Amino acid sequence: MLTSCLVQIQQFSRPVDRATFKNVFLTHVPPDYRCPFCLLASGIENEYVWSRTSDIIYRDAGVMAFIAAGQWPTTPGHVLVVPVKHFENLYDLPDELGAALFSLTRRVALAMKAAYGCEGTSTRQHNEPGGGQDVWHFHTHVFPRWSGDRLYDLTAERHQMDPAQRAVYADQLRPLLLAAPAS
Repeated sequence: MLTSCLVQIQQFSRPVDRATFKNVFLTHVPPDYRCPFCLLASGIENEYVWSRTSDIIYRDAGVMAFIAAGQWPTTPGHVLVVPVKHFENLYDLPDELGAALFSLTRRVALAMKAAYGCEGTSTRQHNEPGGGQDVWHFHTHVFPRWSGDRLYDLTAERHQMDPAQRAVYADQLRPLLLAAPAS
């Protein structure tokens, strides 16, 4: 197994086209999958999309950030940062887009500090079922954090936040993200 991983690492130390990627790494997307993040990026709101277009706090041609519909009890207002175009996971993501996603993730974290007054931030990103991925579109979670918030102990208490409650957080972050990017 380790030898196989090392060969793959060496093979992918240079840019790889998506067809080669799909032949080497197994996709986990079910055949009838309706990607909620692609639907949201297209402005579609239906039973497959928990989030609403009103949750979107930033969008450009390549990346988008929105208040997550699923929230943890002690870190409300957490955000998902996604590519607008569908990429299943980190392995599938072009380097240039990865840089844009990381830049937006940083900007969201800074906006949270300013808007929420949180003591810190955490980011999480999962790949494949073994890594905890459950939406088959690359995404990074950005959480506001406070001492003693027990974020990682409370995953079982994750819940759907009402769109009206999410709007309160979106209204706080959106103006900070639409301003000139932090350098």
